Amino acid sequence: MSAFTFDFLWYIVVITALIFYAVLDGFDLGVGCLHLFARNDNERRIFLNAIGPVWDGNEVWLVIVGGALFAGFPEAFATIFSSFYVFSMLLLFGLIFRAVSIEFRSKHGSKRWRKNWDIAFCCASVLIAFGTGLVLGNLIEGIPLDAHKDFIGNFLGFIRPYPILFGITTVTLFSMHGSIYLVMKTEGSLHQHLKQWVSKCIKTFIVCYFLLTLATFYFAPYMTARMREHPSLFLIPLAAVLIIFNIPRQMKKENNGWAFISSCLSILGLLSLFSIGTFPTLVRSSINPENYSLVISNSASSQMTLKILLTIVLIGIPLVLAYGTYVYRVFRGKVKLDDHSY
Repeated sequence: MSAFTFDFLWYIVVITALIFYAVLDGFDLGVGCLHLFARNDNERRIFLNAIGPVWDGNEVWLVIVGGALFAGFPEAFATIFSSFYVFSMLLLFGLIFRAVSIEFRSKHGSKRWRKNWDIAFCCASVLIAFGTGLVLGNLIEGIPLDAHKDFIGNFLGFIRPYPILFGITTVTLFSMHGSIYLVMKTEGSLHQHLKQWVSKCIKTFIVCYFLLTLATFYFAPYMTARMREHPSLFLIPLAAVLIIFNIPRQMKKENNGWAFISSCLSILGLLSLFSIGTFPTLVRSSINPENYSLVISNSASSQMTLKILLTIVLIGIPLVLAYGTYVYRVFRGKVKLDDHSY
């Protein structure tokens, strides 16, 4: 097996873990983004209990993304986490406050206590979703790396129109994803009310996605280069668009499960477009993209390391998938509040 093949396989591992994280943690982040729009305390408790059994397991995929980058592409890991140090810390604080909010929110009956944790939970969810999109947007547009692959920019350099639009689109995508999940997990008047949320979230996401597509053509035209070289790849964005428009169609037909699957597939399609457009670049240099960027070949670990790591992945990932499948199966069905609920 060639050196390139091992590098490529490990790249697939990183992208796959990122997709699983976006699909799984995306819906509970979306629930958090919508949390403050609930009409009363009972609805907020239902929201929390809809994701309560699974949110922590979903975040395991974020750990896998970080671990896969650290082990497989250490130079890219070092550059990303040092360049985006402030965002990494904000992400960490967001994850901490989100977890604490879920666990502490219902420990006290005070309205002020619950309101404060509700605000923390919602803000942390929005921060994580927006920050994730902001980082991905900057990786597409490029960050200032010099000839030594060192970051020479500053924090304000990340706050640009394209990454901001990418972050907003990510928030709307996760909100749509989370609203569909809530429709699946609720019943009665709340179930009917949430259907209106889904419609609004879908429309907002489609508008943002359209604007982001136009912005990509303007700010990062290179993203379509590989598809122009291989026209068959244009089937992927076409499929992504059809899947996105299938979501409201399935919701109208009361096929909530298929609407959620379509939402999952839309995330898969969008991240596939991200990986196709950026491949083989991991961190793009805005100064000299051709020579200063970190790509798969110049940032990977040794081939022996990658070979051993792939063996571990083949053992570990199925265990993570098996555990996740078991948890989702046990806690399937509509949410019912009881004395042990959040």
